[in-house]
Amino acid sequence: MTGPARQPQQTGVAPTQPHPWRRLDARMLVVTPLDSVLRLLPVLAILLLTGRGDPMRVWIALGLTGLLVLLGALRWQTTRYRITDDRVELHKGWLHRQRTSVPRDRIRTVDLTAKLVHRIFGLSVVRVSAAAGSHAGAHQLDLDAVSTAEAEGLRRELLARRAPAPGAEVAAPAAPPAEELARLDPSWVRYAPLTVSSLAGIGVVLGALWRLFDDLGVDPLDVPTVGVAADRLAAAPVWLGTAVVGVLLLVLAVVGSVVLFVERWWSYRLTREADGTLRVRRGLLTRRSLSVSGRRLRGVLVSEPLLLRAGRGAQAWAVSTGLEKGAHGGALQPPVPRAEAGRVAAAVLREHPSVIIGAPLSRHPRAALTRRLTRALGSAAALVGVAWLVAARWPTLDWVGPASLALLPIALLLGLDRYRNLGHALTERYLVARQGSLHRRTVALQRSGVIGWTFRQSVFQRRSGLVTVQAVTAAGDRGYEVLDILAADGVALADATTPGLFDPMRPTPSSTPPVSA
Repeated sequence: MTGPARQPQQTGVAPTQPHPWRRLDARMLVVTPLDSVLRLLPVLAILLLTGRGDPMRVWIALGLTGLLVLLGALRWQTTRYRITDDRVELHKGWLHRQRTSVPRDRIRTVDLTAKLVHRIFGLSVVRVSAAAGSHAGAHQLDLDAVSTAEAEGLRRELLARRAPAPGAEVAAPAAPPAEELARLDPSWVRYAPLTVSSLAGIGVVLGALWRLFDDLGVDPLDVPTVGVAADRLAAAPVWLGTAVVGVLLLVLAVVGSVVLFVERWWSYRLTREADGTLRVRRGLLTRRSLSVSGRRLRGVLVSEPLLLRAGRGAQAWAVSTGLEKGAHGGALQPPVPRAEAGRVAAAVLREHPSVIIGAPLSRHPRAALTRRLTRALGSAAALVGVAWLVAARWPTLDWVGPASLALLPIALLLGLDRYRNLGHALTERYLVARQGSLHRRTVALQRSGVIGWTFRQSVFQRRSGLVTVQAVTAAGDRGYEVLDILAADGVALADATTPGLFDPMRPTPSSTPPVSA
C-alpha cells in the first residue's frame, strides 16, 4: 500500500540562480564626477594665478558634478547585466527602463575602451556589437564600466561564444601567446597630414586656443600681439593676406593631425589570437581595444585617398560583419606605406601579398575608358561654360573664364587615371576588385562570403555593352562593385565566383520546348 507523498524538506537555502544578474563596478560612481572636475582644472588654475575668468562657470560646473554623482548612483543601482548560454542581457533605467538582449550567436565584435580616468581606477567600457537583425533591434550593448580584468574575461567569453559557469565570476583566463602581425613605427607619423584628420586637426588646435581665451575671459583681438597682427593683415594686399592665412592653416593642419595621430595610434599593435580573433590595440590617453572574430572576417579593404596615395601611403580596413560605421570602425592600422598596408592585408587573410593586393588585375574594355573620359570631360566642360557666363555677366570677374580652362586637362588626367585603376581578379579564395582615382579602393572579398549578385546597366552602358556587377555580402559595405565590364564577362565572373548559384535559373533539358517539324 502506497503511503502519502513526502513533502520536500525546507532547508531555508534559496536555490541557486542559473545565471545570476551582475552589477557594474562600484568605482564607476567616482569616474564620471572626477572626469567633470578634471575639466575644471584649467579654469581653476586661471582663477588662482591670474584672477581672471568667470567664477560662475565653476559654481555651475560644481553643481552639475553633484547632480552627476546622484545620477551615477541611481544608474549603478538600477543597472544589471548577465550572460546566459545564448544571450547577453542588460537592464537599466529608473524612470525610463530599458531592456536590451543580444543573441550570442550574433555577436561580431567586442570593443574595450578606457579613458584616462577609467585607466586610473582600473576600469574599462565594454561595447558588444551584434549583426543587424537581432531581436528587438538590439545591435549594440554597452557596459560602463567593469574592471579591466572582468572586461578582458568578457571579451574572450563572448567571442568564444561560451557561457561562463553558473554563478562564477568572469575572469581573464590564461591565454596562449598571440601572433603579432604589426606594431607602431614612429616614422608613420609623416602620413598624418595626408589624411582627413588634418582638417580635423585645424579644429582641434583652434578649439583649444578659443577655449583658453574663453576661460581667461579675453577677446583674442584684445591681446596686443594678436591685434597688431590682425591690423597689419587687414592692411596688406589681398594676395599676401591670403598667403599668410593659408600658411597658418597649413601649420595648424599639420600640428593638429600629428596630435590626433599620436593620441589615436600610440602603442598600436595588431595581433591574432589562438582562436583566430584579430585584436587592434591603440591609444595614448584613451586606450582602445577592438576584437574582430576571425569567423566573421570576410576580407580586407585597402583605402588610398588622394593625398595619402600621392605620398605612397594606404590604410587597411577589415571587411567584417558587426563593425561600427565611423572613421575608425574597422581600421586595422594607421596610415602607413602602401607596401606595409598590402603586407598586413595579406597577413590578416593568411595569403601572400601577390595573391591579394598584388594580384594581376584584368583590364576593363576600351568602352570603359570612353565612359570615364566622357563623364570627366563632360562635367569639366559644363563648369567651364558656367565660368564664361559668369565672366560675361560680371566684368570684374572676367578672369574666371580663362582660368576655368585649366579644368579640362585636369579632367582628362582624372579620367585616364580612373580607367587605369579599374580592374578585377579572381583567385582561389578571393574576389579582388579595384576602382577610384580621388579615392582608390582595393577590396579582397572571400568568395565564400558572397551571398548574391546585383547587375546594373544604365542606358549608356547598354549602348556600350557594359554592366556593373556588385557582389553582395553581409559584411562591410554590404556590396562591392566591379565597374563597367562586358555583360558576358560579368555573368561569367559571378558564376565563377559562386559556382552553382545560378543553376536554378538555368533551363533544364526537360523544360526545353520540342521543335515542331
